[in-house]
Amino acid sequence: MAKEIELKLKVGDIAPKFSVASSGGGKISITDYLGKNVILYFYPRDDTPGCTKEACAFRDGFADFKKRGAVVLGVSPDSVKAHDKFVEKFKLPFTLLADEDKKIANAYGVWGEKSFMGRKYLGVFRVTFLIGPDGKIKKIWLTVKPEEHAAEVLAAL
Repeated sequence: MAKEIELKLKVGDIAPKFSVASSGGGKISITDYLGKNVILYFYPRDDTPGCTKEACAFRDGFADFKKRGAVVLGVSPDSVKAHDKFVEKFKLPFTLLADEDKKIANAYGVWGEKSFMGRKYLGVFRVTFLIGPDGKIKKIWLTVKPEEHAAEVLAAL
C-alpha cells in the first residue's frame, strides 16, 4: 500500500514552472501552454503494467482531449530514450517529459518515500494536475486508478 501523499500545492496555486527535455527531442516549458488546459500526469516508470494502462487510456481518449483544447503531458524520471521507446511501442500521441533529476516531481511534491510489500524506497507518486489556461492549478487527483483515470480527467474538463 502506498504511503499517503501530502501535497504543498493546492487548487488555485500557480503551477510551478519548468523546462525539460521531452520525447521526440527538444525541450518543453509549461509556459509554452499558457492559454490552454494542461493535463500534467506523473507516473513512476515507462513500460510497466500500471503506467502502460494509464498512458494507453490517455492515448485512447486523446481525440476527446484535443477537441476540448487540452494538452496531455506525462512526466516520469525516465530518460528521453526510454520515453521515445514507450511512445513508439504504444503509439502515444502526446509528449512525455524526462524528469531525470526529479526537479519537476519535487516542485510538484510528488517525489517521496513509497512502500511496496514492506520495502521502502523513493519514487514518483501517481498524481495528476489539471492546469488551467491562466497557469493555475484547477484540479488535483491524488488517487489514480490507471485504467479509469483518463475518463475522470476528461469528465473534469
